[in-house]
This record gives sequence, C-alpha cells and structure tokens, in this order.
Amino acid sequence: MFAFFTFIENASLPVLAIVGLLVIVSVVSWTMILQRYIALRRAKQELTDFEDLFWGGTDLRQLYSELSEEAVEVSGIERIFVAGFHEYERMNAEGSVDADAVQTSVTRATRVAVTREEELLETHLGFLASVGSVSPYVGLLGTVIGLIYLFAELGRMSQATLASLAPGISEVLVVTAMGLIAAIPAVVAFNRYTARIEMLMKRYESLIDELVSILYRTARGQV
Repeated sequence: MFAFFTFIENASLPVLAIVGLLVIVSVVSWTMILQRYIALRRAKQELTDFEDLFWGGTDLRQLYSELSEEAVEVSGIERIFVAGFHEYERMNAEGSVDADAVQTSVTRATRVAVTREEELLETHLGFLASVGSVSPYVGLLGTVIGLIYLFAELGRMSQATLASLAPGISEVLVVTAMGLIAAIPAVVAFNRYTARIEMLMKRYESLIDELVSILYRTARGQV
C-alpha cells in the first residue's frame, strides 16, 4: 500500500491518467465478466431443465400453452421453442397443412429466435475483446510516456544513480503491468465464454432439429 501511494506521489500526470483509465476499464471488465458468467450459467441450467422436459415426452402443445401465458417468464431456449410452435399454430389456424411449408416456416422462426438469443448471450463480449486487445497498447503508451519523463529528468541530473532512476523505472513497470492486468482476464473470459456460447448453440440446434422434425411429421399426419 505504501509503495502504491509512493507511485501516486511520484508519477507524472499523463501516466496517472493512463493508470486511472486502465483501473476503470479493469473494474468495468470484471463487472461484465461476472455478469456474463451468471447469465451463461443460468442459460445452461435453463437449457438442461428444458431438455429434460422435451426429451421426457412432455406434451408439446400443453408445454406451449403454459409458456405462452403472460405471467410466465420464459428463458432463452423456451423463447426459441415458443417462437417455433407459435409459427406452427399460426399456420394451422390459417388452414395451411402442407408439411413442407410448415417445416420451412417453423425452421425460419426458430432460426430467427436463435440468432436473437445468441446476440443476447454475446452481450459485452465485444467490449471484453476490445479490452483484451487494446489494454496492452494503452499500457505501452503509458510506458513510453513514463520513459520520456524519466529521460527528461536524467537530462537535468548532473549524476545519475540507481536510487535516482528507481522511481522512474518503477513507474514504467507499473503502467505496463496495469495494461496486462486489464487485458489478461478479458481475453481469458472472452475465449471461455465464446466456447460456452458455441456449446449452447449446438444444443439449441439439436432441439430445434427435433422440434421441426416432430412438427413436420405431425403436419403429415404421421404422429
């Protein structure tokens, strides 16, 4: 703690501004990392619960009716299911029983819903990617500025010693470290969350394919 206050006291104003920016970015980044962790964990659990219902032989029309009630708060996979089944019910209400048309319309409706859910799951990932790629360069900028001030101080000294250079060197290293501290968690989180979203998308696609297949067979009168 004492070393930190010493750094604050000795650092130049531009370097302090860059460090302050990196601290703010790091705090915001960690907030988004935790938010995405909670959101993706909840999406995974909701998908698992829905899969148990779907693959367990639950009556799909009854499930659709329950999820369509206004008082019911639906999850991501449930919104996809409702979108597909709603399209199927709409075509039935219009008297369209052509199985191929049903398959096409339901597939289109579910794909649109999946795209929306993917966009929701990827919220803030673009920011994390930017933090991971830009923060080291911001830290490098602070390092360069710190070196400029350090050499300027050396030019005014009659004799340079290690003791006189230490504060400036410390300032440069702190700014470099701050850039990495901001970037590394963002990069790790971005990569891990991207992989989790891809896994969720594959499971969504599997459910969609089965739903479309069921509704297609129903439209043909085979179920």
